Amino acid sequence: MQLLHDLLDQSKQLNQAPLQVRLPYHAQQGRYQIIHQALIIANLPAPLHYLNFRSMIGQSKIALLRNQNSLRSRALDTATVLSSVSPHMQGHLNSYSIEQDCSLGQKHFQFADREIISGDFPCFQMQRKDRELSFDLSIRTSTVISYFTKLRLGLADHWSLLCQCEGEITYQGQKFAIQQIGCFEYARSINFAYLPLAFFTYQVINLQNNRQLLLTQIRDRFNRIVQSRLYLRDATAGTSQMFDKNVYFKVHRLYPKIKTPHGQSMYLPREFEWRYEAKDGSCIAVQAQSRGDFKFGLAAGYVGSFKYQIKINQDEETGESGYIEYSDCRALLWQEQDKAEKMRSELMNQVPFACKK
Repeated sequence: MQLLHDLLDQSKQLNQAPLQVRLPYHAQQGRYQIIHQALIIANLPAPLHYLNFRSMIGQSKIALLRNQNSLRSRALDTATVLSSVSPHMQGHLNSYSIEQDCSLGQKHFQFADREIISGDFPCFQMQRKDRELSFDLSIRTSTVISYFTKLRLGLADHWSLLCQCEGEITYQGQKFAIQQIGCFEYARSINFAYLPLAFFTYQVINLQNNRQLLLTQIRDRFNRIVQSRLYLRDATAGTSQMFDKNVYFKVHRLYPKIKTPHGQSMYLPREFEWRYEAKDGSCIAVQAQSRGDFKFGLAAGYVGSFKYQIKINQDEETGESGYIEYSDCRALLWQEQDKAEKMRSELMNQVPFACKK
């Protein structure tokens, strides 16, 4: 599966070169009926810990990328917006009819009277007006880019730009002024009839010295790794490094099984780690402990935050506010591997993964 994905996906080659072309950024048009935008800011002060904004314009046919409960009249007329911080929230997920509730264009995306994104590279404005969580943020994108996906024949693109964010967040009447690095992201794709994707996690850690670490793993429904990567980005130096060899992700403890609003049984991670080591001895290691603040609505999965201890070569640091996205639509036989199954899986994939305790 990973070999087939590498043949179709050109993102690895693009990650080895600086940003050279104007990036795609538009609403639904032509064959691109699935559009995704995001802003992620980790390492915010307590009680916020993180801020995310994720819009999905058009609902995919792929179960991992679909929020069945949010469908309006038609899947391609449905837009969902997930915006949250760490404390308890009731209104973090909203669903809209694109035709009736939204005004979407190349430089202006408006979801009813609640969320607005406006602007063009490199300057954007993002606003949310809500009694529970509001914000007004200025975003300045950089040329530091990470390509998650770039499928041949223009079937799909997914990129992330390191950005600077400044403005104000208001949670339940309490105001927070922020000035922070973040991730400004966009994806577009055709409406695939089927892709065997079943597991996805994506994590963001803002490091000291204006650096940022992105961590992602994707698996198929047979538990085979499709992609496992780390991206280390430096806003000061204007650089991004991608690591996709010997990148290990392992869940050590899980929360009890839950059932999502549309009936998917899923385990969420309580303690987990990432590990990377190169032949020259350079390494990245992350130990993480979930805060337990998971909120449903990221397609078929959840978002939340975690504490962490990280070592990059000889440098060590700790933090309270990493950001995590997690969705597991695999069959429970993969989510609940016993030791023998886990050993066989590790030999097949050369990457350890979760075993229910």
